[in-house]
Amino acid sequence: MLCGFTPFWDSGSPMKIYENILKGRVKYPPYIHPDAQDLLSRLITADLTKRLGNLAGGSKDVMDHQWFTEVTWERLGRKDIDAPYVPPIKSGAGDASLFDKYPEETEPYGQAGKDEWGHLFQYVGAKCCGSRAFANLCCSDF
Repeated sequence: MLCGFTPFWDSGSPMKIYENILKGRVKYPPYIHPDAQDLLSRLITADLTKRLGNLAGGSKDVMDHQWFTEVTWERLGRKDIDAPYVPPIKSGAGDASLFDKYPEETEPYGQAGKDEWGHLFQYVGAKCCGSRAFANLCCSDF
């Protein structure tokens, strides 16, 4: 949200993004504040024993981070803080005029079709022992 893309983003290529996640490679734009970089780096670290929010202090560690110095958590909890930006609402509830427009999907979905595996998930009431642990499976199918 600080810069419009995820920390692991790399030219929009899904494979590059996956590689960056696996290698823990993050590139921060030069305009990202050092406190924000530190917070993000400590939140996305792969080592759970070092991840901020997962340590002994829990979420309090996140709340006490330098990036949130100016946040008054009590007022925020009471919803007593004015939003720094309130978007203009043009046509009432549900107004989406500030969102990007995309072409409508043309592929039909929700249509019934042949399910080649459906026969494996039929409930076999009479043979069943009565266990309903799995909604559509009978225990005798195992």
